Amino acid sequence: MDFPKKLLDKLEKRAQENAIRTLSSADFQFDFCSNDYLGFAHSREIFDETHEFLIRQQTLTNGSTGSRLISGNHHLYDQAETFISQFHLSESALMFNSGYDANIGFFSSVPQRSDVILYDELCHASIRDGIGLSRAKAFKFAHNDLEELEALATKFKSGNTTIYVVTESVFSMDGDSPNLEELTRICARHDCLCVIDEAHAIGVFGAHGSGLVQQLGLENAFFARIITFGKGLGCHGAAILGSVRLKEYLVNFARSFIYTTALPPHSVATVITAYKRLQTTTNVSELSEIISHFNREKNRLSLKPMFVYSKSAIQCAVIPGNERVKSVAEKLQEKGFGVKAILSPTVPEGQERLRICLHSYNSEQEISDLLENLRDLLF
Repeated sequence: MDFPKKLLDKLEKRAQENAIRTLSSADFQFDFCSNDYLGFAHSREIFDETHEFLIRQQTLTNGSTGSRLISGNHHLYDQAETFISQFHLSESALMFNSGYDANIGFFSSVPQRSDVILYDELCHASIRDGIGLSRAKAFKFAHNDLEELEALATKFKSGNTTIYVVTESVFSMDGDSPNLEELTRICARHDCLCVIDEAHAIGVFGAHGSGLVQQLGLENAFFARIITFGKGLGCHGAAILGSVRLKEYLVNFARSFIYTTALPPHSVATVITAYKRLQTTTNVSELSEIISHFNREKNRLSLKPMFVYSKSAIQCAVIPGNERVKSVAEKLQEKGFGVKAILSPTVPEGQERLRICLHSYNSEQEISDLLENLRDLLF
């Protein structure tokens, strides 16, 4: 059967723009591209502890057998959600199969037809896709521009409209953060409900890697927090934190929760084990030291102007042009540095960049070598 011409044309256009996506191995000598910030994904200790935990629980099942509303709500879910809600100082937690599923489920079901969603223009694709499925009206505000946010909140405030304000604690493509104290004050003044995605803050900020919201003591200021386990926790899945009422609502109306096979016991057990490891590991403080060293080296090598301001594990060097940034990335990869180019249209044209992810297991020497090689390639 012939491949549809309309689809072929889109692929050819992407190739002409030097923006075609392909799958490749990420087996580099020095990992600067994975989201495994604390090294938990490769931890033999977590692997073994999860296995032993399942045996103690007499849970030797490979699959969950169905959705959580049918047969898949195995007993480990209660343990995990109770632990997660207590760890994050939340009334409740509801687990989803991924961060994408959590955002799709929340934004497609919670905001109603008469409501308004105000979201940061750089919010993750999963948030924007969820908003696209919502019946509410949605308006973006310029990245981290709280003056524009307040103007929009003032404009749409009315008696029968609920306004949802959506942001991220660490933005996945820039690594920067909004002023959450001021954002929550604006929301309080205008009776808005705050929603935040903490995917890239868990394991990086806060006591025991609890996230930026808890580091700032703002957990009670947010209607919902979306956290994911595939970054700092090194495993799989996600959860939405909020009130008991919110959990009850999502169980009844979030389609990405209702109509999917539940996570298998092994996945849920790994989440429990990883959270317990967070409480005792030194990896969080080691990561903080690595981030500080990276920022010092940027200054020493006069590279700071090309980087987006960030104190997170995500550091981005803006190198405009798909062809140029791909060339720089490939030269660094040839030297063993696992650095990936982020191309337009994933980021706006002219904002193409190298996305460098830092980890507790990166050494200071590896970071210095990476940045010195980057400087030599560019200047």
